[in-house]
Amino acid sequence: METILPKANQLKPKGSSATRASAVGESTHAALKMDLEKIAEGVRLILEGVGEDPSRPELLETPARVARMYRELLYGTGIDAGAEITCTFNEENDDLVLVKDIPFSSVCEHHLVPFIGIAHVAYIPNQGKITGLSKLARVVELASRKLQVQERMTGQIADAIMRRLDPLGVIVVLEAEHFCMSIRGVRKAGTRTVTSAARGALQEDKSARAEVMAFIHNK
Repeated sequence: METILPKANQLKPKGSSATRASAVGESTHAALKMDLEKIAEGVRLILEGVGEDPSRPELLETPARVARMYRELLYGTGIDAGAEITCTFNEENDDLVLVKDIPFSSVCEHHLVPFIGIAHVAYIPNQGKITGLSKLARVVELASRKLQVQERMTGQIADAIMRRLDPLGVIVVLEAEHFCMSIRGVRKAGTRTVTSAARGALQEDKSARAEVMAFIHNK
């Protein structure tokens, strides 16, 4: 197997421009449903709880800022990450597609602090059905924009691609540093957690899975 980059003049898109825009619309809708005032009130209570004065001039706008921040960080709440795969293409080649080193950041649901890292996403097309390379990065992005744990996020990305593309196989690898380990608790800054999720042929065929992992780790 080898990594393929589809040639633009060979691709035949399916799906209208309206369909392509739907995922962005869904994400915006989810963000608009957030109760910013309730979030801001919670921040005021936290400030009081740690002994601060929310009416102090330097903190007056902090609750509203934090509320807007959460709207930005968590806009994917309740949305299937696969919604970002809004168009597919027909390509005669069924070789491996791998997108490496996709940056992401998410929020750990245990302590509400970030975990930040990179994602590697690979799949084997089924009868030449592929999607745009940027769509794979968008799936990672949408999966990360909600309260998460890395283990679940890894599986959600793999399952979303399986549902939308019906490929022969998928493998997703995430590498991330968790601030809940870096700045509190054991305070081991720089520690990275690696998780993987394999589906279909890349779960069943150990040699194929090993080949993909070699591609991922070949810098």
